[in-house]
Amino acid sequence: MSYAVVNPATGATIKTYPTISDADLQGAIADAAEAYRTWSKSTTVEERAALVRRVGELHVERREELADIIVREMGKPTEQALGEVDFAGAIYEYYADHAADFLKDEQITLLDGEGSAVVRRSALGVLLGIMPWNFPYYQVARFAGPNLIIGNTIVLKHAEQCPESAAAIEQIHLDAGFPKGAYVNVYATHDQIETVIADPRVQGVSLTGSERAGAKVAEIAGRHLKKVVLELGGSDPFVLLSTDDLDATVQNAVDARIDNNGQACNAAKRFVVIDELYEPFLEKFTAKLAEIEAVDPTAEDAALGPLSSLKAAETLDDQVKRAVEHGATLVHGGGRDGAFFQTTVLTDVSADNPASKEEFFGPVAQVYRAADEADAVRIANDTPYGLGSYVYTTDDEQALRVADSIEAGMVFVNVVLADGAELPFGGIKRSGSGRELGRFGADEFVNKKLIRIG
Repeated sequence: MSYAVVNPATGATIKTYPTISDADLQGAIADAAEAYRTWSKSTTVEERAALVRRVGELHVERREELADIIVREMGKPTEQALGEVDFAGAIYEYYADHAADFLKDEQITLLDGEGSAVVRRSALGVLLGIMPWNFPYYQVARFAGPNLIIGNTIVLKHAEQCPESAAAIEQIHLDAGFPKGAYVNVYATHDQIETVIADPRVQGVSLTGSERAGAKVAEIAGRHLKKVVLELGGSDPFVLLSTDDLDATVQNAVDARIDNNGQACNAAKRFVVIDELYEPFLEKFTAKLAEIEAVDPTAEDAALGPLSSLKAAETLDDQVKRAVEHGATLVHGGGRDGAFFQTTVLTDVSADNPASKEEFFGPVAQVYRAADEADAVRIANDTPYGLGSYVYTTDDEQALRVADSIEAGMVFVNVVLADGAELPFGGIKRSGSGRELGRFGADEFVNKKLIRIG
């Protein structure tokens, strides 16, 4: 394993970073454990919130520098990179504003009326964060922000292709005033991470990544009885049942598919369209996607850059070819030039086609025809994943009915790209467990201690 910045647009290796030694890794855990025993115990929620607020401010102050880093690391178009940095800053600010309320004592009404009872929230200790490359700042913010305010300390293992942004995030926490050990970045190998999870000083693990990585981490954590939060993959349905503006709906569908170069766990990936709208939607949707070309992510108005790596593009290429081999129709696209992948539309994906059960991480859309509402819900749920979903309809009652029927952790009705710092994020089935963001995200790694007074 090597940590390196490899520009996917050019293939050039810009800088490599050595992995941490076993001795230094033990030192990092020791620093985090000491910071938990000392700093976190001697500070108030308000004091820790002030530091987290400064972390958010530094993200915004350094937004251009931070954005340039992830454009180099994973090919995100510049405007989207700037937007991610701003969103990360907003998440830190949100938790600074609301942490005291989230952590206040919760009174419990006793049935016998004798005495009192309260649930008091407090930190667990050292947490391990294992973060992905697709949103290098945002993913860290939604894990680190609430947990540092709570008083947990963090050992952060970022993706191998994001070492520069990982270092920049650690520096921001130090510059904001956090003491040594409160937030520690480690360039660790997979084998080393197994030892971190097993370490008795580490009380919990949060992973955002692939299903395979999540299963491995959960297995190790389970052996050592560690709390885990898993944010894994998704193959989110975009269910179109009715619309009074097809062009606007199509544009929303396009935006939901190509955001972050199509590499978002909760992106719309399977478009399930009611029979009477199927043909006009497919025609307009395909035409819109065909207008979008994968270009240099630093180009002005770039909407689609390269995939995160050559390997990622090759994997997507293989998936598309296998889908066609199993009977899918390639309506548009399918071309690849290095890490640049053409916008692609597949139809006629049968239930026994492997593509119907896989996650396509890139600008590839599958379009399905649904006979009616019940059929649309059936197709939407015919996946091992259950992260997000999208429902478009002009019927309010139908919207709620379908939202209740969809097997997912999130349902967005008549809106896309509507994540917010205050909104819980997470899934069910093979998309993971636990929640991040909002008050639910702040409630994962806490000791909800009952204090019963007679």
